[in-house]
Amino acid sequence: MLGTLCTLITALSYISCHKLVTQTPPSVTVTKNEKATLNCNIARDDNQYVSWYKQISPEAPQFILRFYHSHSSPDKYGTGFSSDHVTSKASSSIDYQLLISNVQEGDSAVYYCQTLDDTAKEYVFGQGTKLIVTDPTLPAASLTLFPPSPAELQADRVSVVCVAEDVPTGLAELSWLLAGNPLSSGISTASPQRQPNSKFRLSSILTIQTAHWTSDKDLSCQVTAAGSTASKSIRQSDCSR
Repeated sequence: MLGTLCTLITALSYISCHKLVTQTPPSVTVTKNEKATLNCNIARDDNQYVSWYKQISPEAPQFILRFYHSHSSPDKYGTGFSSDHVTSKASSSIDYQLLISNVQEGDSAVYYCQTLDDTAKEYVFGQGTKLIVTDPTLPAASLTLFPPSPAELQADRVSVVCVAEDVPTGLAELSWLLAGNPLSSGISTASPQRQPNSKFRLSSILTIQTAHWTSDKDLSCQVTAAGSTASKSIRQSDCSR
Protein backbone atom coordinates (compact mmCIF):
# COMPACT_ATOMS: atom_id res chain seq x y z
CA MET A 1 0.00 0.00 0.00
CA LEU A 2 2.80 2.40 0.92
CA GLY A 3 4.58 1.61 -2.32
CA THR A 4 1.43 2.32 -4.32
CA LEU A 5 0.92 5.62 -2.51
CA CYS A 6 4.49 6.69 -3.16
CA THR A 7 4.11 5.81 -6.83
CA LEU A 8 0.93 7.88 -7.03
CA ILE A 9 2.56 10.87 -5.34
CA THR A 10 5.52 10.63 -7.70
CA ALA A 11 3.19 10.50 -10.71
CA LEU A 12 1.19 13.50 -9.50
CA SER A 13 4.37 15.44 -8.85
CA TYR A 14 5.59 14.65 -12.35
CA ILE A 15 2.30 15.82 -13.86
CA SER A 16 2.23 19.03 -11.83
CA CYS A 17 5.66 20.07 -13.08
CA HIS A 18 4.46 20.06 -16.70
CA LYS A 19 3.13 23.38 -17.88
CA LEU A 20 -0.44 23.37 -19.13
CA VAL A 21 -0.95 25.03 -22.49
CA THR A 22 -4.57 26.18 -22.89
CA GLN A 23 -6.25 27.37 -26.08
CA THR A 24 -9.50 29.32 -26.12
CA PRO A 25 -12.11 29.14 -27.40
CA PRO A 26 -12.34 25.52 -28.63
CA SER A 27 -13.98 26.70 -31.85
CA VAL A 28 -14.14 30.00 -33.75
CA THR A 29 -16.53 30.73 -36.63
CA VAL A 30 -15.91 33.76 -38.85
CA THR A 31 -17.20 34.92 -42.21
CA LYS A 32 -14.92 34.99 -45.23
CA ASN A 33 -12.74 38.13 -45.45
CA GLU A 34 -13.06 38.85 -41.71
CA LYS A 35 -10.33 38.57 -39.06
CA ALA A 36 -9.86 35.60 -36.74
CA THR A 37 -8.16 35.70 -33.34
CA LEU A 38 -7.05 32.48 -31.60
CA ASN A 39 -5.78 32.54 -28.00
CA CYS A 40 -3.08 30.52 -26.24
CA ASN A 41 -2.06 30.64 -22.57
CA ILE A 42 1.27 28.94 -21.78
CA ALA A 43 0.95 29.07 -17.94
CA ARG A 44 4.48 30.37 -17.34
CA ASP A 45 7.24 32.09 -19.26
CA ASP A 46 10.25 29.82 -19.75
CA ASN A 47 11.97 32.23 -22.15
CA GLN A 48 10.94 30.02 -25.06
CA TYR A 49 9.24 30.73 -28.37
CA VAL A 50 5.58 29.93 -28.93
CA SER A 51 4.96 28.25 -32.28
CA TRP A 52 1.68 27.82 -34.14
CA TYR A 53 0.64 24.93 -36.39
CA LYS A 54 -2.25 24.37 -38.79
CA GLN A 55 -3.75 20.93 -39.46
CA ILE A 56 -6.37 19.67 -41.85
CA SER A 57 -6.82 15.99 -40.97
CA PRO A 58 -5.49 13.56 -42.14
CA GLU A 59 -2.66 15.72 -43.45
CA ALA A 60 0.38 16.45 -41.28
CA PRO A 61 0.42 19.70 -39.28
CA GLN A 62 2.00 22.71 -41.03
CA PHE A 63 4.32 25.04 -39.17
CA ILE A 64 2.95 28.60 -39.42
CA LEU A 65 5.26 30.81 -37.36
CA ARG A 66 7.10 31.28 -34.10
CA PHE A 67 6.97 34.30 -31.81
CA TYR A 68 8.28 35.47 -28.43
CA HIS A 69 6.37 38.05 -26.43
CA SER A 70 9.24 40.54 -26.12
CA HIS A 71 9.71 40.68 -29.91
CA SER A 72 7.81 43.06 -32.14
CA SER A 73 6.82 40.40 -34.67
CA PRO A 74 7.36 36.71 -35.55
CA ASP A 75 10.94 35.98 -36.63
CA LYS A 76 10.21 32.82 -38.59
CA TYR A 77 7.42 31.69 -40.94
CA GLY A 78 6.65 28.31 -42.42
CA THR A 79 6.43 27.64 -46.14
CA GLY A 80 3.30 29.17 -47.62
CA PHE A 81 2.66 31.58 -44.72
CA SER A 82 3.47 35.30 -44.62
CA SER A 83 2.99 38.34 -42.41
CA ASP A 84 0.43 39.93 -44.72
CA HIS A 85 -2.04 37.17 -43.85
CA VAL A 86 -1.09 35.80 -40.43
CA THR A 87 0.88 37.11 -37.46
CA SER A 88 1.15 36.70 -33.71
CA LYS A 89 0.95 39.05 -30.74
CA ALA A 90 1.15 38.73 -26.96
CA SER A 91 -0.96 40.57 -24.39
CA SER A 92 1.33 39.35 -21.60
CA SER A 93 4.34 37.09 -21.15
CA ILE A 94 2.05 34.04 -21.11
CA ASP A 95 -0.91 35.09 -23.26
CA TYR A 96 -0.40 34.76 -27.01
CA GLN A 97 -2.70 35.35 -29.98
CA LEU A 98 -2.63 34.11 -33.55
CA LEU A 99 -4.18 36.72 -35.85
CA ILE A 100 -5.42 35.72 -39.30
CA SER A 101 -6.64 38.56 -41.51
CA ASN A 102 -8.90 38.34 -44.54
CA VAL A 103 -9.74 34.71 -43.81
CA GLN A 104 -10.52 32.38 -46.70
CA GLU A 105 -12.07 28.91 -46.96
CA GLY A 106 -8.58 27.41 -47.01
CA ASP A 107 -7.96 28.79 -43.52
CA SER A 108 -10.56 26.41 -42.09
CA ALA A 109 -8.50 23.99 -39.97
CA VAL A 110 -7.48 23.12 -36.43
CA TYR A 111 -4.73 25.37 -35.04
CA TYR A 112 -2.30 24.34 -32.30
CA CYS A 113 0.10 26.41 -30.24
CA GLN A 114 3.28 24.81 -28.91
CA THR A 115 6.13 25.75 -26.62
CA LEU A 116 9.00 24.11 -24.75
CA ASP A 117 8.49 23.17 -21.12
CA ASP A 118 11.92 24.12 -19.82
CA THR A 119 11.48 22.13 -16.61
CA ALA A 120 10.45 18.86 -18.25
CA LYS A 121 12.55 19.50 -21.37
CA GLU A 122 9.59 18.56 -23.53
CA TYR A 123 7.48 20.32 -26.13
CA VAL A 124 3.87 20.78 -25.08
CA PHE A 125 0.85 21.57 -27.24
CA GLY A 126 -2.50 23.15 -26.59
CA GLN A 127 -5.66 21.15 -27.24
CA GLY A 128 -6.30 23.00 -30.50
CA THR A 129 -8.80 25.56 -31.76
CA LYS A 130 -11.04 24.77 -34.73
CA LEU A 131 -11.42 27.69 -37.13
CA ILE A 132 -14.50 27.53 -39.35
CA VAL A 133 -14.70 30.03 -42.20
CA THR A 134 -18.20 30.47 -43.61
CA ASP A 135 -19.15 31.73 -47.06
CA PRO A 136 -22.86 31.57 -47.94
CA THR A 137 -22.04 32.18 -51.61
CA LEU A 138 -20.16 28.89 -51.95
CA PRO A 139 -22.00 26.01 -53.63
CA ALA A 140 -22.83 23.12 -51.34
CA ALA A 141 -21.12 19.76 -51.68
CA SER A 142 -22.34 17.19 -54.21
CA LEU A 143 -23.77 14.07 -52.52
CA THR A 144 -24.28 10.55 -53.85
CA LEU A 145 -26.01 7.78 -51.88
CA PHE A 146 -25.47 4.08 -52.53
CA PRO A 147 -28.18 1.70 -51.24
CA PRO A 148 -27.61 -1.79 -49.83
CA SER A 149 -27.06 -4.59 -52.30
CA PRO A 150 -29.89 -7.13 -52.76
CA ALA A 151 -27.74 -9.78 -51.07
CA GLU A 152 -27.45 -7.65 -47.92
CA LEU A 153 -31.22 -7.65 -47.47
CA GLN A 154 -31.04 -11.29 -46.41
CA ALA A 155 -29.01 -10.29 -43.33
CA ASP A 156 -30.09 -8.55 -40.11
CA ARG A 157 -28.21 -5.37 -40.95
CA VAL A 158 -27.52 -3.42 -44.13
CA SER A 159 -25.13 -0.63 -45.10
CA VAL A 160 -25.78 2.63 -46.94
CA VAL A 161 -22.88 4.71 -48.27
CA CYS A 162 -22.77 8.50 -48.63
CA VAL A 163 -20.06 10.11 -50.77
CA ALA A 164 -19.64 13.89 -50.68
CA GLU A 165 -17.53 15.53 -53.37
CA ASP A 166 -16.43 19.13 -53.89
CA VAL A 167 -16.71 19.88 -50.18
CA PRO A 168 -15.34 23.44 -49.90
CA THR A 169 -13.21 22.86 -46.78
CA GLY A 170 -11.60 19.97 -44.93
CA LEU A 171 -13.58 20.89 -41.81
CA ALA A 172 -16.93 19.35 -42.64
CA GLU A 173 -19.62 17.77 -40.51
CA LEU A 174 -21.43 14.74 -41.90
CA SER A 175 -24.57 13.42 -40.23
CA TRP A 176 -27.24 10.79 -40.89
CA LEU A 177 -30.96 11.02 -40.23
CA LEU A 178 -33.72 8.41 -40.33
CA ALA A 179 -37.20 9.86 -40.91
CA GLY A 180 -35.79 13.23 -39.83
CA ASN A 181 -34.30 11.92 -36.58
CA PRO A 182 -30.51 12.15 -36.10
CA LEU A 183 -28.61 8.86 -35.84
CA SER A 184 -25.59 8.47 -33.55
CA SER A 185 -24.55 4.84 -33.90
CA GLY A 186 -23.49 2.56 -36.74
CA ILE A 187 -21.67 5.42 -38.48
CA SER A 188 -18.14 5.16 -39.88
CA THR A 189 -16.90 8.35 -41.55
CA ALA A 190 -13.48 8.56 -43.17
CA SER A 191 -11.18 11.55 -42.94
CA PRO A 192 -11.61 14.09 -45.76
CA GLN A 193 -9.38 13.61 -48.77
CA ARG A 194 -8.13 16.55 -50.84
CA GLN A 195 -9.23 16.50 -54.49
CA PRO A 196 -7.10 17.76 -57.40
CA ASN A 197 -9.23 20.96 -57.45
CA SER A 198 -8.24 21.64 -53.80
CA LYS A 199 -11.73 20.81 -52.56
CA PHE A 200 -12.40 17.70 -50.49
CA ARG A 201 -14.04 14.31 -50.75
CA LEU A 202 -15.75 12.72 -47.76
CA SER A 203 -17.31 9.29 -47.43
CA SER A 204 -19.38 7.65 -44.71
CA ILE A 205 -20.94 4.22 -44.17
CA LEU A 206 -24.12 3.83 -42.13
CA THR A 207 -25.03 0.36 -40.87
CA ILE A 208 -28.63 -0.03 -39.72
CA GLN A 209 -31.10 -2.80 -39.02
CA THR A 210 -32.60 -4.24 -42.18
CA ALA A 211 -36.07 -3.58 -40.76
CA HIS A 212 -35.35 0.16 -40.71
CA TRP A 213 -34.43 0.07 -44.38
CA THR A 214 -37.40 -2.07 -45.46
CA SER A 215 -39.78 0.22 -43.53
CA ASP A 216 -39.27 2.61 -46.49
CA LYS A 217 -38.53 5.64 -44.34
CA ASP A 218 -36.38 8.47 -45.66
CA LEU A 219 -32.70 8.00 -44.89
CA SER A 220 -30.76 11.25 -45.25
CA CYS A 221 -27.10 12.21 -45.40
CA GLN A 222 -26.18 15.83 -44.59
CA VAL A 223 -22.84 17.58 -45.02
CA THR A 224 -22.18 21.05 -43.61
CA ALA A 225 -19.05 22.98 -44.56
CA ALA A 226 -18.21 26.69 -44.77
CA GLY A 227 -21.75 27.59 -43.73
CA SER A 228 -23.42 25.63 -46.55
CA THR A 229 -25.40 22.42 -46.03
CA ALA A 230 -26.05 19.74 -48.62
CA SER A 231 -28.60 17.02 -48.00
CA LYS A 232 -29.72 13.98 -49.94
CA SER A 233 -32.26 11.30 -49.06
CA ILE A 234 -32.95 7.76 -50.17
CA ARG A 235 -35.54 5.09 -49.36
CA GLN A 236 -35.99 1.49 -50.41
CA SER A 237 -38.83 2.23 -52.81
CA ASP A 238 -36.56 4.62 -54.74
CA CYS A 239 -34.28 1.71 -55.58
CA SER A 240 -37.05 -0.52 -56.95
CA ARG A 241 -38.18 1.93 -59.62
